[in-house]
Amino acid sequence: MPTPAQSSVPPFDAIASVYDDVFSNSRIGLIQRKAVWVELDRHFNSGQSILEINCGTGIDALHLASRGVHVEACDSSPEMIARARENADVCGLSRTRFWSMPIEQIDTLDAARPFDGVVSNFSGLNCVQRLQPVTRSLARLVKPGGRVVVCVFGVFCLWEILWYLAAGKFEKALRRFNRQGVRAVLAPGSSVTVHYRSIRDYRAAFAPYFQLERWRGIGVAVPPSYAESFAANFKRLFRLAAAVDPALGRCLVLRSLADHVVLTFRRSGELL
Repeated sequence: MPTPAQSSVPPFDAIASVYDDVFSNSRIGLIQRKAVWVELDRHFNSGQSILEINCGTGIDALHLASRGVHVEACDSSPEMIARARENADVCGLSRTRFWSMPIEQIDTLDAARPFDGVVSNFSGLNCVQRLQPVTRSLARLVKPGGRVVVCVFGVFCLWEILWYLAAGKFEKALRRFNRQGVRAVLAPGSSVTVHYRSIRDYRAAFAPYFQLERWRGIGVAVPPSYAESFAANFKRLFRLAAAVDPALGRCLVLRSLADHVVLTFRRSGELL
């Protein structure tokens, strides 16, 4: 599979060296990621072949590989990919292959056979301006009946609204309602534009190739990752939040208040 040349330094290179310490290994990061794994393990089993886009440092790919799933994983950040390969070497898992490629370029992939499914965790699709070209590419790469499981930002995160209102940061409290995209600073000199979309938006973007099969909230009671101080200072409350979050995330009303939502799409029709 090709590794396209990068015209500029990918923004996520700036945080690759600290990403696992700041998020993956944090209290909140561990809880939210394990909740996503419940959905991944529901659909992907040993012997299947999966494509992961925006794979970051490879944590999800290595989890799937530990269960016997073969994973091809890509990310726009060469530094993230370097970390992913290091993590794979430490784990001694051979069912993964990592390479650098932005989501917008997956149309160039020439898979020997269609994948059983696709994974996109923790808001990679929120950094894509136009989803339709991506979903059409996924339709070509996923076999009929296969699943695409994506974790994206929710539009109405109650935790975020209350957190930033309490701090007097009104623009941040309401930023997810901005339909034009919001600039997020990752590190000095490095930023991305984040697009917050509704479930209806994603359903429309994935049609007609995919049907939304199920969705749940991740982080209704558990706060977003920037509230790690809450998890550290109020350990009992955080444990309670972690215990009730799965049930709240399945509740038809409350799941819409989550930090992230996990959407499972089923590939319909014939191969393109």
